[in-house]
Amino acid sequence: MTDHPLPFRDPRLPFAARVDDLLGRLTLDERIAMLHQFAPAVERLGLGPFRTGQEALHGVAWMGGATVFPQAVGLGATWNEELVRRVGEAVGDEVRAKRATDDRVGLNVWAPTVNLLRHPLWGRGEEGYAEDPALTSAIAVAYTRGLRGDHPYYWRTAPVLKHWLAHNNETDRDTASSSVRPRVLHEYDLRAFRDAVRAGAVAGVMPAYNLVNGRPNHVSPLLGQHLRSWTDQSLVVCSDAGAPSNLVDSEHYFDTHEEATAASLKAGVDSFTDHGQDSSVMTGRIRGALEKGLLAEKDIDTAVRRLLALRFALGEFDPGLDPYAATDAFDTPGHRALAQEAAEQAVVLLENDGLLPLAPADGRTVAVVGLLADACKLDWYSGTLLHRSTPLDGIRERYGAENVLFAEGADRVRLRCADGWLRVPEGTAPTDGEARGAEGALDPALLAGRTDLPPLVCDDTATELAVVDWGDGVLTFRTGEGRYLSVADDGYVRASADEPGGWVVQETFRREAVEGHEDGHRLVHIGTGGYVSVAADGVKVAVAGEGIPAAGATVFTTETVERGVDAVARAAAAADTVIVVAGNDPHINGRETEDRTTLALPAQQESLWRAAHAANPRTALVLTSSYPYAVADAAAILPALVWTAHGGQAAGTALARVLAGDVSPAGRLPQTWYARDEDLPGLLDYDIIGSGQTYLYFDGTPLFPFGHGLAYTRFGYTDLAAEPAGDRVRVALTVTNEGAVAADEVAQVYVRAARAEDRDLPRRKLAGHRRVHLAPGAAERLTFDVPVEELGHWSVAHDRWTVEPGTYEILAGASSADVRLTTTVEIAGAPSGARPVVRHGLEAAGYDTQQDTEILDRTKEDGDAVAPAHDGRPGELLYRACDFGAGVGGLTLTASGGGSVVVEAGGERAETLVPDTGGPYAFRTVEAAFGPRGVHDLRVTLRGTVRLARIGFTPAGGAE
Repeated sequence: MTDHPLPFRDPRLPFAARVDDLLGRLTLDERIAMLHQFAPAVERLGLGPFRTGQEALHGVAWMGGATVFPQAVGLGATWNEELVRRVGEAVGDEVRAKRATDDRVGLNVWAPTVNLLRHPLWGRGEEGYAEDPALTSAIAVAYTRGLRGDHPYYWRTAPVLKHWLAHNNETDRDTASSSVRPRVLHEYDLRAFRDAVRAGAVAGVMPAYNLVNGRPNHVSPLLGQHLRSWTDQSLVVCSDAGAPSNLVDSEHYFDTHEEATAASLKAGVDSFTDHGQDSSVMTGRIRGALEKGLLAEKDIDTAVRRLLALRFALGEFDPGLDPYAATDAFDTPGHRALAQEAAEQAVVLLENDGLLPLAPADGRTVAVVGLLADACKLDWYSGTLLHRSTPLDGIRERYGAENVLFAEGADRVRLRCADGWLRVPEGTAPTDGEARGAEGALDPALLAGRTDLPPLVCDDTATELAVVDWGDGVLTFRTGEGRYLSVADDGYVRASADEPGGWVVQETFRREAVEGHEDGHRLVHIGTGGYVSVAADGVKVAVAGEGIPAAGATVFTTETVERGVDAVARAAAAADTVIVVAGNDPHINGRETEDRTTLALPAQQESLWRAAHAANPRTALVLTSSYPYAVADAAAILPALVWTAHGGQAAGTALARVLAGDVSPAGRLPQTWYARDEDLPGLLDYDIIGSGQTYLYFDGTPLFPFGHGLAYTRFGYTDLAAEPAGDRVRVALTVTNEGAVAADEVAQVYVRAARAEDRDLPRRKLAGHRRVHLAPGAAERLTFDVPVEELGHWSVAHDRWTVEPGTYEILAGASSADVRLTTTVEIAGAPSGARPVVRHGLEAAGYDTQQDTEILDRTKEDGDAVAPAHDGRPGELLYRACDFGAGVGGLTLTASGGGSVVVEAGGERAETLVPDTGGPYAFRTVEAAFGPRGVHDLRVTLRGTVRLARIGFTPAGGAE
């Protein structure tokens, strides 16, 4: 022992000095090794190993049992930051508690996901909070503050925001480019990250797999230009898994991995998540880049300094001072109660003609039916359940089991082949009772299916199976004991899975008709692509790792033992009231790697609610799902309609308490529910302004609007007042519970500019919200300080945030569409004026509107250019109110590729040919005569493969 520790061990010194000291003691190889997700120990200095990345989206994930809270989209539906902060605290405590007993658990948590829910068909919508940047920011700030803790120096956990930037598609997710115009960038996508970073509870971000404006997010200049400009705090950028290799392997953006790795590091990536726990590949690339002069040691030191700062903040070097080091709060009664509270607050009452609440009463029977009635579904980022409550469990507990009827609604079938019937052999029942992954796994994608059970056979005895069509013809088969047919690595089919799951789901199949067999069909296993074949040694879909082709498939016929609709109708007719529970399995038809194809409820589930309602008009539909559905018929026909995200371990208890009236529902929709698929733009259309996406710009009639949700009481809104006060607008209003039931209300305040639609501005924009609890007859005066900057927008004319003087409306109400009160405020100031194009020229991407164009990268390091989006079709750009002053004498185009550019303004027209420059990054200047004067709109038409970066203008006479 020594009384004079090394400086980096001295807690009396500030973290920055200690980081510098430790950095100076590390060898180059030790520093390079720290840049991989799994950094090894440095034993000579007493440093332990360190890993970035612990999934904690709505509870500790992938590391065995933990408290499972509602899905992130469900937390968003609570509109309650105080609740979400408490959830974050609980999750952070459980991370710490599990870390104390399992050093595989990391303290750098990869959560939350703040990608905006722009498009409801995005497969990962369950991971986000809302389609609105203000609500997303508010919930993210709350969750990260809970995860971080309140200590000024030491952090409970270190949250990393996912996924930077403009990432809402799983289709071609590592090769697709999101075309993001400056207004969408600044008003929408950046905003979701900015406020959480400014709040000081974020340790870093994770770039997304996709490209933005033609450039991969892992080499985005926006990391430096924006992310790190929002705070003086050190931020760590952790790559997504495998994304560094994608830069070469799938995106072909760089020729060599050394170039790609160097570019990522220089752009701001600090920790490389690639090749699992094998760090040698990435560290070898870094060394190679260094040897080739693509990197300097200072680039490595910058990243290592950030990583060390993170480790100091997590208390690694001061265990005696770390206030979170002894945390052991895990699966506590408080955490269980909080999981139930969160699930209750996430329930949204969409429609109600008086059927709900359904108070328990002697002799009143309830039929609980539907494919999710007895399910407690988890998603890819869930922990393993320690407690479990399905809707059936909760309703039986609340109403009395003797008063509850149940019918799942799955079709019960037997499968016949030429050799007999498909049979599950003895010995397939579970032996250990543990779910797949219950022990925890650093990478659950690597968990293998069971091979200790006998495969299926075909003989004289049939096994009855429950078959469910989850939509798009995706089928699951389950035995009466609750085991799903699944395929393990050896290619055999067994009844071995407790639930569908895994990175590649092994429990889903499709039917294929067979020509010449009127009732016959093949079964193809979706996960492997192999066809189900009956062999002497068992039923299989692959041999020696090769999928069995269609020619080798067994032809089956299906004998229906009982139709699900018949069982549901029978139960519905025998009950006083029916609760149909429908929705999705988060591992099927909409998840990471797979977008949805439709808003429609799967046909099998549609038929179940219709059968229930036909048998009993007192039927309510509960949608338990990760995303919205277009259920216009159900909304029009049924007396009650409820939505909740998958609610975690207490989902069933929470739902039953809401249905019974113990809790008045107060969840609110965090995204627009569209009425039909035709209301949606293309999945890859990121221009929310031009295509009218989200409640901000959608001009149609949604099925249910953003912010919608009913209660078991009525709320009145009165006395709205708004007054500018410096850089704020003080808004006040009174909310009164006018009914007889104590309940929560979510008061919402929106702003909009006068004549917003005429200027492509939001139809309304959320500026504040408050969830309040009111007793019957009680009233509360709510105040909101709305920053004046919230009234503004990004001016492409002046390349800055602008609040134009004039009249602004302040709207208050119960949703984005249910506006109860409106007032106005006047904002003084000088108008920003027309575009000063003579002085500053035009950046091509700074258009006001566009048609058939896309934004691409000007260079691999920085800058944007605009090109036609479709071969053979011209692209059009409009730049409004361009001020040409006393006149210009010509223009200069900066362009690459080859084709033509037509520029028109004020009756002047210039058509310029751009000779093929030899590549997309080989920009050249082309001049043309052009002579407008005064203020005019300017139109540009692009043809061919031309990429336009900029238009400059020469003043008439050569002087400004």
